[in-house]
Amino acid sequence: MSINFGLFFPFRNPPAWRMPWPEFYESQMQQAELAEALGYDEIWLSEHHFCEDGWSPSLFTIAGALAQRTKKIRIGTDMLLLPLGKHPVQVAEDAATVDILSNGRFDLGLALGYRVPEFKGFGIPREERASRMDEALEIIYRAWTEDTFSFSGEHYQLENVTLMPKPVQQPHPPLWVAAMSKRAAARAARFNCHVAGTGGENLQRYFDDALKKEGKNPADFGVSQLRLVYVAPTRDQAWDDAQHHAHYMMSAYDKWLKEAADVAWFQETMSVSTMPSPEQLRHTKDLSFFEAPLIVGTPDDAIAEIERYQRESRVTHLVMWMQLAGMDPKKAEACMTLFANEVMPHFRR
Repeated sequence: MSINFGLFFPFRNPPAWRMPWPEFYESQMQQAELAEALGYDEIWLSEHHFCEDGWSPSLFTIAGALAQRTKKIRIGTDMLLLPLGKHPVQVAEDAATVDILSNGRFDLGLALGYRVPEFKGFGIPREERASRMDEALEIIYRAWTEDTFSFSGEHYQLENVTLMPKPVQQPHPPLWVAAMSKRAAARAARFNCHVAGTGGENLQRYFDDALKKEGKNPADFGVSQLRLVYVAPTRDQAWDDAQHHAHYMMSAYDKWLKEAADVAWFQETMSVSTMPSPEQLRHTKDLSFFEAPLIVGTPDDAIAEIERYQRESRVTHLVMWMQLAGMDPKKAEACMTLFANEVMPHFRR
């Protein structure tokens, strides 16, 4: 089964390893250019707000810049937080603009969001996020595919909307919806979206079941999965390079999920009772991040885990978190190069 290899760029610049912001953003742009040169399939961007490490809050700005710095690699959002104050017509217009700037290389991925500070900061009630998401998905789809439309819903009242210019990709750029629960997987299936998940194999089964209930063929839809990946010539070097950055990332998610106590299905898979120290991570039995083992080790270790993953799931797009928060750009580039030279060819023979 073929698989697309993409890289996850959340533009995180933590205080402990902080670079000047213009220098840091330029380092990420250069890594995106390297990703294209090495043959990766996609660059995936991610949105959050009010984070100490500056997690990218403005995805269309970054996507437009990447469209001008690259020529072939696809650019996508994994994920844009749709309910957080963005009007869906503006999202449709911004996405169409990036699709034009990239000459049809853009994928729009959308998520509910869950972090308490984000909804408080934007003044959006968290209990409205699902209904806002559903209405906005319909509006974006209709803006891309209909000449003129009107819409009447709980949150949006639109009259005679005409989006111009339309996207390059027809009938529209690929749409992805983030999911881990059965309800979210059903939403993706209902709106004809591909599904983006974390590492758990159960997500794909939820999605395929929902597609079949809708009378749709799972083979027509992609499944992307996010995995933390870092490779080096030896396992010890890989862990030495990655352990403090992985620990920082896992600790942040643990804190956010404890704040969002109502997201029980996510908290159970991401939050931990006791976080091991950075040095203990490599020795912790059954260590997982986003419902799946960390892929930290040699290229052979990565090949073995990805092969296992393909046997257990219908993953079509592997979204790899190599750009670890605070990682020295030179180490990230070395990891990208080693993976491209020794792991990707194994799956493309």
